[in-house]
Amino acid sequence: MRAKSDTLALQRAERETAPRAKRPVGESGAARMPKDQRRAQILEKAAEFFAEYGLTAQTRGLAEACGISQRLLYRFFPTKAALIEEVYRSEIVGPFKAVWFAQLADRSKPVEARLLAFYRDYYQGVLTRRWLRLFLYASLAEIDMAPSYISAIVTQLLEIILEEAAHEQGLALPGNRSLGHEIAWTLHGAVSHLAIRRHLYHVETPLPPDEVVALHVRSFLGGLPALLPARA
Repeated sequence: MRAKSDTLALQRAERETAPRAKRPVGESGAARMPKDQRRAQILEKAAEFFAEYGLTAQTRGLAEACGISQRLLYRFFPTKAALIEEVYRSEIVGPFKAVWFAQLADRSKPVEARLLAFYRDYYQGVLTRRWLRLFLYASLAEIDMAPSYISAIVTQLLEIILEEAAHEQGLALPGNRSLGHEIAWTLHGAVSHLAIRRHLYHVETPLPPDEVVALHVRSFLGGLPALLPARA
């Protein structure tokens, strides 16, 4: 009996000193964090998780990354679609500053200076690795993040850019609205692809991003007279 008692005591001591495995936080764990903080934490983790594994990744893995149960995750976001919609609002649309529209239309400054200031800010503040991966993964999953963003923000941006550049150079806007968009895309697409090359393709060049942005802006402005007629 003594040997048995010694063995039980040893086993109990080993259990008490062994490190405890981490388990997903359940209802009681959630109570230690205010609801708004928990929701913000889930959104932040969701952006990281979907940017790394794509928007088709399962929410079970996301819950584990958050350190919570899948059941608790669905208390904050009833469906995966609802969670992705919030990620879109906070991570894709959120970084865009509405004041940029007004700054681009401010004719008290040369259009080249306005474009340089905007695209330098846009490159640094919007076209990050995480933003680009979310945007591209959404397109691959045929989720309408990209069409929604282009419709809500980029289309207006393209029209302002072309209108301001054409006005300063005394050029007439094309009657075909779609043609105008394509002309402005030559600049916006070039800056976007610069970010893709550096953040996703990992193609590094000795030129700082600001210098490459300036190159694209000057190329766009210099080429406009070949694409648009003089204003009557």
